[in-house]
Amino acid sequence: MKFTAEQIANVLGGTVEGDATIEVDKLSKIEEGEPGSLTFLANPKYNHYIYTTKASLAIVATTFEATQALDVTLIRVEDPYKSFTQLLEYYNQVKLMKSGIEQPSVISENVTYGDNLYLGSFAYIGKNVVIGNNVKIYPNTFIGDNVTIGDDTILFAGVRVYSESVIGKHCVIHSGTIIGSDGFGFAPLEDGSYKKVPQIGNVILEDHVEIGANSTIDRATLGSTVIRKGVKLDNHIQVAHNVEIGENTVIASQTGIAGSTKIGKNCIIGGQVGIVGHITIGNNVRIQAQTGVSRSVKDGEAIQGTPALPYNAYNKSFIHFKNLDKIVKDINNLKKNNKLD
Repeated sequence: MKFTAEQIANVLGGTVEGDATIEVDKLSKIEEGEPGSLTFLANPKYNHYIYTTKASLAIVATTFEATQALDVTLIRVEDPYKSFTQLLEYYNQVKLMKSGIEQPSVISENVTYGDNLYLGSFAYIGKNVVIGNNVKIYPNTFIGDNVTIGDDTILFAGVRVYSESVIGKHCVIHSGTIIGSDGFGFAPLEDGSYKKVPQIGNVILEDHVEIGANSTIDRATLGSTVIRKGVKLDNHIQVAHNVEIGENTVIASQTGIAGSTKIGKNCIIGGQVGIVGHITIGNNVRIQAQTGVSRSVKDGEAIQGTPALPYNAYNKSFIHFKNLDKIVKDINNLKKNNKLD
């Protein structure tokens, strides 16, 4: 899809300097611009690229002053970075503007859905499912029985949503993610084998939740596994049964959270973090990457290491660890000189 400079300027509330009829159909970095592409200039360190870029159109600040001749049409705005972000959002909306029910797909009995549904081919919708307005369900997606999906939610290709799950409004679930699979519940028997404990709870995602590709959120044994409003999960994350994650918490890739742990609001959790079960992590907590969390964490703490230590204490200890060989040699020398028992 092509857009003219004038159309883009109208979207951004900017002004065109150059050819208002020039068309673009793709986005590019300013240093990698090519004909037919749109770029932007926000960082003064990149100013020199504006004179060599092959892009057809560039978003710049109203205060930008060219010191050489330009071959690119400009759109002047107050904040180029903010405007480019706005344009990305607009572009994404246009790109995802799909509707209609493709075939083959399956819609089971007693399903209700709102206006402007997009259902991709080879999708399966189970019995008694309720789907809101403007929902997009991409191909090869499975929706189990008795699921609820709120308005303006997107499920990308290959998502699996097990029965009884509840998904709120304005959620985004990326490809390969599984919502509502069984929690890891097994009871040991006297002969050393294990008996599966039925997992009869569900998963609840509140509004404005986004979950990256190939993540798994297990259903509760009883009750619900709950992901609160505004939570953002990266790719390859495991959330076990009966976990609760508080509002606006963000978690990076390859983190695993064991069962029944409660995580507070506005936390930031790095990649490859392991969190044991049945603990409580407070609000506004910062957990550095590759930390192993084996205890409850108070509000506002920043922790690192395995087992986790307060962030500043970990850094001080790490300095000593790097010097450990020298420290041991110094101690041995003192022993040899009979100055230390």
